[in-house]
Amino acid sequence: MRHLLGLLGAGLAMCLATTAFASEDPVRIPAPSAGIAESGTATAIFAGGCFWGVQGVFQHVEGVKSAVSGYAGGSADQANYELVSAGRTSHAEAVRIEYDPARIGYGKLMQIFFSVVHDPTQLNRQGPDIGPHYRSAIFPTSDSQAQAAKAYIAELNAARVYKTAIVTTIETGAFYPAEAYHQDFMVRNPTHPYIVYHDLPKVGAFKAFFPDDYRARPVLVGPAG
Repeated sequence: MRHLLGLLGAGLAMCLATTAFASEDPVRIPAPSAGIAESGTATAIFAGGCFWGVQGVFQHVEGVKSAVSGYAGGSADQANYELVSAGRTSHAEAVRIEYDPARIGYGKLMQIFFSVVHDPTQLNRQGPDIGPHYRSAIFPTSDSQAQAAKAYIAELNAARVYKTAIVTTIETGAFYPAEAYHQDFMVRNPTHPYIVYHDLPKVGAFKAFFPDDYRARPVLVGPAG
């Protein structure tokens, strides 16, 4: 299974679950043993399945200035939903996060990513969505981020916080924003069945696990309302 192209209102593409699927249950995990020094506005890029939920969680994180759904790992000419959802590119659905390191560190963002955003032990899938474009991946924007991500994965594996090993890859590649109808999808479609079943629980788990980092009003790509 993968994202199926369907209709939602005026022809939106939908992430649909059609059969049984592996769960994405949240897991309480330790924070990284060390942080990295960043200043100004920093950028993180994470891929963890359907970008609706990944974006939706990070939009509620204090210190995050923006969270944009898009594609990473492939070429510019193939960065569109039709090709990516068909599994015909090297892209992963990803989210680019711009944040204030003085308020939220890269280590905390990784902890949230591995804990409540997705299941990092699922290979080339996430929940009901199957294919390499739903892979778990980190696209570091600096050498420090790359080293921190590699070290944190090693720490989590050593601590055996999951039943199986983490399969998250650390990759290079440019990020390309997704189509406008994918942005702020959770906020604009809170009653969509996929959002209700798969993604809103992630926001609930984030609020429960990281209450000091939760912001009730999400930061949006588009205008409010």
